[in-house]
Amino acid sequence: MTSIDSHIAAVPLEKAYRLLNHGPSILVSARHAGVDNVMAAAWACALDFAPPKLTVVLDKATRTRALVEGSGTFVIQVPTAAQLQLTHAVGTHSLDAQPDKLARAGVRLFQMEGFDLPFVAGCSAWLACRLLPEPHNQQAYDLFIGEVTGAWADTRVFRDGHWHFENADPAWRSLHYIAGGRFYAIGEALDADK
Repeated sequence: MTSIDSHIAAVPLEKAYRLLNHGPSILVSARHAGVDNVMAAAWACALDFAPPKLTVVLDKATRTRALVEGSGTFVIQVPTAAQLQLTHAVGTHSLDAQPDKLARAGVRLFQMEGFDLPFVAGCSAWLACRLLPEPHNQQAYDLFIGEVTGAWADTRVFRDGHWHFENADPAWRSLHYIAGGRFYAIGEALDADK
């Protein structure tokens, strides 16, 4: 586990939805019974403001899903363009088939004070979640709902409640998965009011 980066700052929970509102691909991490895992997912979105909630689709075949169901907690993080290979690797390799998957992908984990969860270093945002069990949705649709219990972002790209991709190094741009190993990085800012 690495130590926390000095650029990481808490995001008020009432603004946590802004960390996902632009539709990025995300990393889901979880810990249960001494096992940590990280997987990539493309289907996640903000769901509610107070308390803040989000949804994420976790396929039945994934080890991360079993860890989430076992622990009742998970982390959603927003990987950066600099983490393209890491994101693709954790999204295409299974921990069951490749026990050293995280090391091979270059995943570094760290702890946030007060949270017994694995956070992925180098991301631009993190949302710690408590699972809100919805057995029918989970079984029928692989759809999980989490209540956000903590949120943080890297101030080099998110501050004052807003993303600043246009002023940050392009390596900080978020990834958006299309299919077949193809991602796009978020583009320029366009303001409708100007």
